[in-house]
Amino acid sequence: MRNIRLTIEYDGGAYCGWQRQVNGLAIQEVLEGCIARITGQPVRVIGSGRTDAGVHALGQVAHFLTASPLPEWNLLMGINSLLPPDIVVRDLREVPPSFHARFAATSKVYLYRICNRAVRSALERGHAWFVWEPLDLAKMRGAFPVFTGTHDFSSFCSTHTDSPDHVRTILMMEARRDPEGMLLISMEADGFLRYMVRTIVGALVDVGRGKTSPEELARILAAKDRTRAGLTAPPQGLFLKEVRYE
Repeated sequence: MRNIRLTIEYDGGAYCGWQRQVNGLAIQEVLEGCIARITGQPVRVIGSGRTDAGVHALGQVAHFLTASPLPEWNLLMGINSLLPPDIVVRDLREVPPSFHARFAATSKVYLYRICNRAVRSALERGHAWFVWEPLDLAKMRGAFPVFTGTHDFSSFCSTHTDSPDHVRTILMMEARRDPEGMLLISMEADGFLRYMVRTIVGALVDVGRGKTSPEELARILAAKDRTRAGLTAPPQGLFLKEVRYE
């Protein structure tokens, strides 16, 4: 059996998330169907992790096993010829049998996009959160030290997260504003809990609005209580940017 690694880009707006579900169409299900048609064999595509409904990816990584003798280029072109326009395999390559998209990952990088200007964007409505109030970028950056490092993020994740262990390490946080008024927040961690990025972004927006302070966020983090935190940012602004491996 060959082990095939994929790097996938997708617009998650029309899907119930990455993982196959009974209540809607998932990215994983679409990929598996297209790959099975090309290889002539049923396959299971294993992703680096889940993305929720409405969340996008610039560099989701996955792998699958196949006995198909088709060359890498033929597999890539064949799969992409069957995929809908909002999903594309950017890269496909055969990798050693030991590679596992989920368990071999060392960190993930997420990007969150906020359209922060007085007038909304018609083109960015499905790919950014529109916040019309001016956000103080310096204040938002001032809250980064609250989250960086190793913490229990129970206050900043979904109460329905699958993982019983809520300790994660945020390795990096950055924020910048482009000339069009788009505020871009990036964070890298050894792993993320469900809604973790979106809840942290929601808290940062409250700091940027002047509604809360880094000191209050530190108290909320220490409380390990989701009811203490504020809003969860909407899914359309969130992108899985990159999955990193050693």
